[in-house]
Order: sequence, then C-alpha cells, then structure tokens
Amino acid sequence: MRIRYGCCALALAASAAGARAQTAPAYTHADTLRGFDGPGRAWWDVAFYDLHVRVGAADSSVAGWNAITYRVLQPASELQLDLLAPLVLDSVVQDGRRLTWRQDGNAYFVALRAPQRRGESRTLTAWYHGRPRVRGPGTGPGAGAFGWYRDSLGGQWFATSDELVGASIWWPLKDYLGDEPDSQRIAITVPDPLVDVSNGRLRSTTHHADGTTTYEWFVAEPINSYDVAANAGPYAHFADTLAGEGGRLSLDFWPASYHLDTARAQWRQVQPMLRCFEHWFGPYPWYADGYKLVEAPYLGMEHQSGIAYGNQYRTGYLGRDLSGTGLGLNWDYIVIHESAHEWFGNSVTARQYADLWVHESFATYAEGLYTECQRGPTAGAAYLIGLRRGVRNAQPIVGPPGMPWYHTDLYTKGANVLHTIRQLVDDDYRWRMILRGLQQTFRHQTVTGQQVQDYISHESGIDLSRVFAQYLTTTMVPELQYRVDDTTLAYRWADVVPGFAMRVRVNIPGLGTRWLAATDQWQTLGVPSAEAANLAVDENFYVTARNVGALTPAPSGGR
Repeated sequence: MRIRYGCCALALAASAAGARAQTAPAYTHADTLRGFDGPGRAWWDVAFYDLHVRVGAADSSVAGWNAITYRVLQPASELQLDLLAPLVLDSVVQDGRRLTWRQDGNAYFVALRAPQRRGESRTLTAWYHGRPRVRGPGTGPGAGAFGWYRDSLGGQWFATSDELVGASIWWPLKDYLGDEPDSQRIAITVPDPLVDVSNGRLRSTTHHADGTTTYEWFVAEPINSYDVAANAGPYAHFADTLAGEGGRLSLDFWPASYHLDTARAQWRQVQPMLRCFEHWFGPYPWYADGYKLVEAPYLGMEHQSGIAYGNQYRTGYLGRDLSGTGLGLNWDYIVIHESAHEWFGNSVTARQYADLWVHESFATYAEGLYTECQRGPTAGAAYLIGLRRGVRNAQPIVGPPGMPWYHTDLYTKGANVLHTIRQLVDDDYRWRMILRGLQQTFRHQTVTGQQVQDYISHESGIDLSRVFAQYLTTTMVPELQYRVDDTTLAYRWADVVPGFAMRVRVNIPGLGTRWLAATDQWQTLGVPSAEAANLAVDENFYVTARNVGALTPAPSGGR
C-alpha cells in the first residue's frame, strides 16, 4: 500500500564519513532467502505464470495452482519456490511426474527429476491451498490487504495488496523483484454476485453451477509479482479512451455500484493526469493492457494496469494536504501517486527492495510535476518543498542489498533530491528528456538504483556520484557554511561525504543571483560589502545554510 509511514524501525550503518550513527539492522535467514537471487533462483528465468485461484468467502481460504514456464539459463537440479505460511504446498508436477522438495521456512527447494538443459523452456505446476495470513486494510506501518471485508452497507469485498510482504502471501512463485514473467494469466474464481477485477484485459467469464464465477484476465506484458491483484466486489463499470502518445488507450473504471456517479465526477482527473505524465515521462507503458482504476477496501496500490483506489473520493490524502501548502488539495492523491507508479515502479522496477526509492521518490516527485501541469512551475516547486516537513533523516534512502527496506524518506526526501538535481541540470527541456529517457532506456525492465544514478549523471553531463552518495546513503543534509569579512565571502559544504561538490544558486546582496561552485573546501568570492552576509540560498535546493562568523584570519584551505 502506498502510505506515508515507515514499515519498520530499520536502519543502515552509513558508509560515508561523518554520517550520524546508525543502528545495525537485524535480518533473518528468511530475509536472505527472499531478497537474494540465490542458487535456487539464479539459474532460471520466468517466462509465464498461469495462475488459477479459487477464493473461499466462508473462511478466507484460497486453493489453486500456478503453472510456471521458465527458461533454463544454466543446468541445475533444484528450484526455489516461495509460498508464505500458513499456506500449504500440496504438490509440484513436471512432465506428469510429482516432485519432492525440502522446505526452509517459506522457501521450497524442489528436486527436479528431468535434466534442465541450457536454453530450453520448461513448465512446472505448483498446487496449493490454505488460509493466508490475513492483513487488515489500515494505513499504519506495513499495512496492506488480504482477505474479505464488509463495507458500511454490508457489501462484501475481497482484495489483495502485498507489496511489502510479497505475492507469496497468496500464491506460489519465484517471489523475487528481479525476475518478472513476460506475460501472465490471472484466473480468479469468486462467489456470485461478486465481480473480480484483476490486471490486464478480461478474456472470459465462466459461471459455475455451484454459484461461483471465474474471471480470466490476461496481462500481455511483463509484470512484477506484487502488482498481481485480485479485487472482488459489487462493481459497476464505465469506460473512456485517451488519444495518447502511444495511440488509443482504453480507460476502464470499476467503482462500487453505489459510487458510480461520484466516481464519474472524481475520476475525471485521470485524463489530464495521463496527459501530464506522458508529457514528462513518455508514453503510458501498458497500452496493450490498458489503464484501469479499481475501487478497493483499503487506501490504494499501484497494481499494474489496474490501480487500486480507496481514497474515499476525496482530494488530497484522505482529505489532507501532505505538503502543508494547500496545493495537494487540488487533486486526488491516490489517483495521481499510484498512477505515476505505472512508469516508475511498474515499467522501471527496482531489482531489490533496497532500491525502492526508484519507485517512491519518482512517484512522489510526479505529484509535484502534476501540480506544475495544473498551476505552473512555481506551484509545483512549492508543493515539493512543502513535503520536506515530512522528512525524518533517521535512515538512509538506500538500504542494505537484498534486504527489506521501507520508510517515509523514500517518498519525501527522495522527491526533493530529484527536485534539487533538476536545479543542477538547469534546463527544463533537458530534464524532461532525462525522465523520458529513463523510461525509454529501461522500459519493462528491472534495474538497480546505480543504473538510474549513472543514467542521470551521463545524460545531464554532470558527475552526480557524490550528490547521490550524500543524499541516498547518509542521513546528513548538506550545510552551506559561509563567512563574510568586509569584501570577501568564503564558503564551503559541511556535513558531507568526502569529495562532495555541488553548485548552488544563492542571492547575494549587491550581486544578485549567483551560482556558487561549492565543495568541501573553503573558497572565496569578492563581494561589494559585509551585507553579503545576508545571502539567501534558493529554497529549491534541499540544503541548509549557516553563517559561521567573520574571517579572522583568512582561510588557508582545508576543512
């Protein structure tokens, strides 16, 4: 779920000198099995998931199977499947033969009887059942959703949302962000008269004599596993189209039947939102699968081609403006933020949870871009600057490799890092081409955070390596220290990683707006008078500034 709260009290010991002391995180063997591309995973590449799930209303149970087609990258004899307890793996079948396995917590290492030859495609089917660990639809730390719910009118709902815990909470798979199927079938059987809405396009609806219906959806393009969703409820439907950069895009809306009129009014902002994001990021990534907005009994989630919506048809974040500027009350937070993830998070996907800033920082930054599309650059900047009040700087943005990592600064601080880099680029057209280029270069791929950093540095023509190291791997905010002695201004960066250099825009009385090419070493500039001590740093830069006193004697270099 997209929430403004950290999921865990985790911290990473920052590697940069001078960073605040951090408490080493405690991780488990299970975290390692889930987060790393271990020996039971690295040898095979998922091509297709054929998922069939029957959902029981009486006991919140699930039962079904997943046929996994994969490509063999190198010969192996053991395959890791993930299925979260208390679900039970009933059987695994390949070539008509049942296979055995050894279990290590939530990981099942299946012994393969047939040779796995490099370059060939194989299929393995996992059968399972059980009552998943039910998660409530709240908005607190680690909140998500899985199970049955009742609305205020007594209507029944079933919903899934599993970004943090993983898709293996409700179906067996290779539960690893770094490997996505090229396509997927999602066949969900639910009690009548509920309607299931999942990802992609509806291929068939099959009614059964036992009072259930199977809804078969098909995703034609790659999808990350936590985006796969089942949503069953008392839905109504209406549709529209967008003449977009990629052609004719189908828009499908699935509100609760009793919210139909309200949804028609509230969701009108989808079209201007898509036009805005196509302008900044390039074509919507999923023309083959369409765009859907689906009401859900929890706050929201970026389920690919089927955004889950639970913002109660209010503007802002459940009626609140997270920036404190009032600008966030001009649009629906869930519609805007979650849809931005179609580009950053769904099309360009972090290979591991340690790099979730690639999802959350860009999607939060997109909120500022949408405000800019609505009301101009000054308003967009003001919104992002306002979000700084939510920055905690208690943990670095980048987490330890392979491990769970999620906290609020991935959103607010990360967005302001991007806003600061836009100032350094100092060319809005070039910045837009960088954002669009990220989508074009890494379209439908999993990436590392380093790849994103390197791309922005290369395309901007600026070495941003120390800037990223500062903001992503430490909790320190760069401080511009300065002194004025008569007609000499001295300045440097403090609380920074070694070798940090970043120019900054300032207004100096008597000189006007100037760029200071500041480093972690003292530098000087001639100024008209001591009034230069009243300089002001452009607030679009996420930094602080401090007058550290007169120059006596003049600086001789060093820190």
